[in-house]
Amino acid sequence: MAQNKILIVEDDLLLQEGYALALQAEDFKVLKANDGKQGLEIALQEKPDLILLDILMPIMGGLEMLEKLRQDQDYGKTARVVLLTNLFSSNEDIAKKITQTEPIYYMMKSGLTFREVVENMKEILA
Repeated sequence: MAQNKILIVEDDLLLQEGYALALQAEDFKVLKANDGKQGLEIALQEKPDLILLDILMPIMGGLEMLEKLRQDQDYGKTARVVLLTNLFSSNEDIAKKITQTEPIYYMMKSGLTFREVVENMKEILA
């Protein structure tokens, strides 16, 4: 079975590394980006099976990256994305993006361990 590729787009390097280690322990191939601009470039080039995307980041935020990703008709339009944030989903911009850009998933950072995030991602990929 081919190894699943996961792209982590997260500006908090401690969180980024925590997710990466937890995913690598489950035999995922991990790609990393520190902002949405870098994440978009990597996503379109590498076409990961799943993108773990923070919303609040410098240079290009997660929602802007998601919008630009969805404009790509080849891969980006249907790429599986997990928005990972501490913002509440009642935020109008987030709620609008979630309903407009399937397939998309949403997880709150706070209260989830790295292991729980990985388990959720395994379910999405199953």
